[in-house]
Amino acid sequence: MKKAEIGIIGGSGLYAMPGLTDVHEEKVETPFGDPSDAFVLGELEGRRVAFLARHGRGHRILPTELNFRANIYAMKMLGVERILSVSAVGSLKEEHKPTDFVMPDQFIDRTFARKSTFFGNGIVAHVAFGDPVCATVSASFQKACDTVGVVGKSGGTYVCIEGPQFSTRAESNLYRSWGADVIGMTNLQEAKLAREAEICYATMAMVTDYDCWREGHDDVTVDQIVAVMHQNSANAEKVVRAAVAALPKEKACACGDALKYAILTDRKAIPAETRQKLWLLLEKYL
Repeated sequence: MKKAEIGIIGGSGLYAMPGLTDVHEEKVETPFGDPSDAFVLGELEGRRVAFLARHGRGHRILPTELNFRANIYAMKMLGVERILSVSAVGSLKEEHKPTDFVMPDQFIDRTFARKSTFFGNGIVAHVAFGDPVCATVSASFQKACDTVGVVGKSGGTYVCIEGPQFSTRAESNLYRSWGADVIGMTNLQEAKLAREAEICYATMAMVTDYDCWREGHDDVTVDQIVAVMHQNSANAEKVVRAAVAALPKEKACACGDALKYAILTDRKAIPAETRQKLWLLLEKYL
């Protein structure tokens, strides 16, 4: 049974979603293990939503330890068709100031210890990822920023690093030389898996600091970041609510057909166990 149409993933600083009505929690078990936490289901701006605290309530899961596959698959199980993702990032450009929000439309992968696909174990699929976020969801974030009065910037490149350590100065300057805009530790795997699950996905990156590249800017410290996070989280709650309201009911994007031509494996050669595990993703193609 469809329990939600919109998923919200709250990152560092956004651990709950105020304003939800008809609220209840639900633990979801997936073929890929347990998600980060129980989902908080409810109604927001007249839409059914499912909220998940990415790092778990109490912020207890490292970026590398996140079970991205379980988080996204659980969203699919709940009936979610669009995901609004919120995360804290460092800025790689002077123009992106702390408390600004950026809606990146590109990613660079600098991770090395994570599961980034549902496929394997007898089934091969290659989804298109040239445009890794849903333009409709991203535009809703931008419209919401404008409505609420928060500085929001559409477009840009998000560098996803493994962490949990922040970058060295050499790395930070390297990413700047590539023209990247922001740096974080979580969103790329979500975007990849959401595409494979045929769920629309976009992220709103909340700038907390200037990383360590900026001359005259002290090296990043956690207490500095936390102070900005509190301000960002208050703004994020308003923006997410407005973004939910701004999302058009009808879908006009291609995200929902991402697997249409992606599966290369002969259908008869897919192992029964894998077929069963991925049935939620594969049923309309098998």
